[in-house]
Amino acid sequence: MSTVTVGQENSTPIDLYYEDHGSGKPVILIHGYPGNSGSWEKQTTALLAAGHRVITYDRRGFGKSSKPTSGFDFDTFAADLRALITKLALTDLAIIGFSMAAGEVARYMGKYGSAGIRKAGIIAGVTPYLLKAPDNPEGVDLSVFDGIAAGASADRYAFFTEFLKNYYNLDVLLGKAISEQALQASWNAATALSPAASVQCVHTWHTDFRQDLQRIDVPTLVMHGDEDRIVPIAISGARSAQMIKGAKYVVVKGGPHGMAWTHADQINAELLAFLK
Repeated sequence: MSTVTVGQENSTPIDLYYEDHGSGKPVILIHGYPGNSGSWEKQTTALLAAGHRVITYDRRGFGKSSKPTSGFDFDTFAADLRALITKLALTDLAIIGFSMAAGEVARYMGKYGSAGIRKAGIIAGVTPYLLKAPDNPEGVDLSVFDGIAAGASADRYAFFTEFLKNYYNLDVLLGKAISEQALQASWNAATALSPAASVQCVHTWHTDFRQDLQRIDVPTLVMHGDEDRIVPIAISGARSAQMIKGAKYVVVKGGPHGMAWTHADQINAELLAFLK
């Protein structure tokens, strides 16, 4: 199993599990909440077939990576990403983040700059700033995030069952764009999160990335579904595209938050064209 050590908690190293396949120009795909690197299955297959080298990894607390009880903030997540990039000596790299992983993309670029990065992608991202504040009146009340965290803390197994209903817009798409079996696989991945990650990650979603986005100086693809019930498009995708100079903005009609699975053909076509 391939891992990179990114820290230490007491006597235990903090290791990130990663996979590295294919050849050609490298692409790192960074997963969202509550998934893992396997959630990129349909994109990985398409990118490999098109001749890309594809690297995926599980964020700390997720999947096959270590399950520490701290480090759930975007400065740490960006440092973890940098450790992987450094270990693999990656250059001419594209970094693509889904959902909360848009934060890794933004904070990495804001903190470390674009050296070695050729392109960036944000899919259904939590950027630029989701929290309602005096200078962000369109944002979401803090009580909403508190409620989500409380639900994940009280009974994360039941919480993820409910969360995935709006993640995939199951009332509309179950049996059409997603099967019962694929939904079960998503629930299994969600419940593999550590209890700490399940709760603490929620409050990272309203990190302020506005300054980070303004520092992005590479070609950037922003994609968002217009039926996203988890991260509303009006305060996320549309605004991110406005803040990133020269960004290409794609609205996926009927796309839920989990559109990398439900609308994979369109996502893949856009990614392949962008990365070509």
